[in-house]
Amino acid sequence: MFQRRFSWLLWGLVPALVIASVWLSRTGTAAVRFDKPITIVVTFPPGGGTDLLARKLGAAMQERLGQTVLVENRPGASGNIGARHVAEAAADGTMLLMVNSSFAINPGVYRHLDFDPRADFKPVFNAGTIASVLLVPQASNYTTLAALVADMQDQNTAPVPFASCGNGTPQHLAGEMLAKSLRIRLQHVPYKGCGPAVTDVASGHVPLGMVTASSAAPMIEAGRVRAIAVTAPRRLARMPEVATVAEQGAPAFEAQQWHGLLAPAGTPDAVADHLHEVLTQILGEPAMQQWLAAQGYVTQAQSRQQFASLIAADMDRYAELSRALGLQVD
Repeated sequence: MFQRRFSWLLWGLVPALVIASVWLSRTGTAAVRFDKPITIVVTFPPGGGTDLLARKLGAAMQERLGQTVLVENRPGASGNIGARHVAEAAADGTMLLMVNSSFAINPGVYRHLDFDPRADFKPVFNAGTIASVLLVPQASNYTTLAALVADMQDQNTAPVPFASCGNGTPQHLAGEMLAKSLRIRLQHVPYKGCGPAVTDVASGHVPLGMVTASSAAPMIEAGRVRAIAVTAPRRLARMPEVATVAEQGAPAFEAQQWHGLLAPAGTPDAVADHLHEVLTQILGEPAMQQWLAAQGYVTQAQSRQQFASLIAADMDRYAELSRALGLQVD
């Protein structure tokens, strides 16, 4: 009889203990503990902008959490290899995926994926966005997007080539969105990265380029290329003299590349909330703010739910654009 009563007592305590654990984790950062190192998987090779951001955030997380944080690069298949690895990982908060807007583009490009981008991940944190810029060689006659558009209004004019950071990248689709919004004809020229694209614009091998603001800034400041438009909704602090696309003929235009962290879908909300809180504190530090601004990032306070909505909206609009452009591959 005593054993039966004791068993019932234990069963009755289990929900209370679980509830108390979740409640404590939401009221203090000390409530969540990780029993093994945290790994941030980056879907790009070392040295790129997303990789540098992951390492910067990882170092800050390690210091704040008192827990080892590792960065592991798993490039390939436009980020799908690394994404699948994290989708299949233990959902305990110790395996995170560092991605950018390419994550939202891939479902519209690849007909067959080994994971479900919508169902297999839980958004944790949006670290910030980077706008793209439309570039011309320094010797170009164009100083504004409006002047370029005026020259291209004739439908008999041949499409103007534009360089991007690669096929299916956010910059490629930003260029296609620009052409659609302004009703001009552009011809995509893909490069293996933003750096080579900027270099060929500077040398005059291609008359236009759509690349990340952070990749273009050094060449702009050196006077080797000229930015004639930015894709953000507002002008950038680093190049305030460059008007937005919205200011130059397409009022609703916006195309920015976000960078964020995702966790496997089964990760408890309490753990994801804790990581979001820690990362929010990290981004509030003046030194981190200065570093992000120097890299071209624009940060904003965004909840996990808002980040999830952003990803879903981008998946929808990029899927529609990919179908229109015929970008789908098996």
